[in-house]
Amino acid sequence: MSDPTFWDNPEEAQKVAQEVTRLKDSISQYHDMITRHSDMATLWELGMEERDESVYPEVTAALAGLEQDIEHLELTRMLSGEYDGNNAILTLHAGAGGTEAQDWAQMLLRMYVRWAEKNNYKVETMDFLAGDEAGVKSVTLMIAGTNAYGYLKAEKGVHRLVRISPFDASGRRHTSFAAVDVMPEIDDSVEVSINPVDLRVDTFRASGAGGQHINKTDSAVRMTHLPTGVVVQCQSERSQIQNREQCMRLLRAKLFELERQRQDEKKAELGGEYQAIEWGSQIRSYVFHPYNLVKDHRTAAETGNVQAVMDGEIELFVEAYLKSDLNQ
Repeated sequence: MSDPTFWDNPEEAQKVAQEVTRLKDSISQYHDMITRHSDMATLWELGMEERDESVYPEVTAALAGLEQDIEHLELTRMLSGEYDGNNAILTLHAGAGGTEAQDWAQMLLRMYVRWAEKNNYKVETMDFLAGDEAGVKSVTLMIAGTNAYGYLKAEKGVHRLVRISPFDASGRRHTSFAAVDVMPEIDDSVEVSINPVDLRVDTFRASGAGGQHINKTDSAVRMTHLPTGVVVQCQSERSQIQNREQCMRLLRAKLFELERQRQDEKKAELGGEYQAIEWGSQIRSYVFHPYNLVKDHRTAAETGNVQAVMDGEIELFVEAYLKSDLNQ
């Protein structure tokens, strides 16, 4: 007999339904690959028997596509973390350097949005603070889809840009930094204790585009968790109630991630290995001048195709990170 408590819990039922769908998709992909391989083998055999050289480019192209899909499936199998399948909350902060750093944060924002679109993820802007003259000071995105956090956790850290600044009339080379923070979205089934007494809630007028209502009422919300000093804010929604809900989602995720970091640091200390993450310890460098190179300093993965990376092709770095993480 089925458990009535389970079916009366729509969130739990939804999680199970999502897991069933994920498993069905994996099985379907596996059978599809077997069928494609069988079709290629049959076509090749027919071509060999009839000495038909025209089948060679067709089989070669099909084989390349199959290899690419197998690599993607293998990459997905690396996502074994408890929260890898969750949506991702990605936050960008421009470093010191004014307009130059804020423009770099804008470039990274475009890169991640392009990556999400290519992978059919839904992107929602939860908070956006525009730069003084150009770019952005900070932005928070919800990237929704299966394994979004599992992939994007590879991007957490400081990203460094070296280029000839378009904002420098003297044409000098500049180095800019932006910090990327990535957290899993946590559903209500994960217990994160937040005492209302520990919260300070401030409301203010939203800035930037958004119409008369969003700019003329105190719809934006900032929440401060007093015991930890964690601050979140949201001004993307039209109503204060909606922005409060968004803030609570962000706060739950941040407090959850903070506790995970504390536990990881404690384990590392007990094991005798702990390295502080500091603003200057960049995980990846993007060099536009005097040569073209994007290099990940954790894995040594690199490419000279800077434009492709800035257009959202970050799979090389994500895969290298997941493989290195798996081998640790």
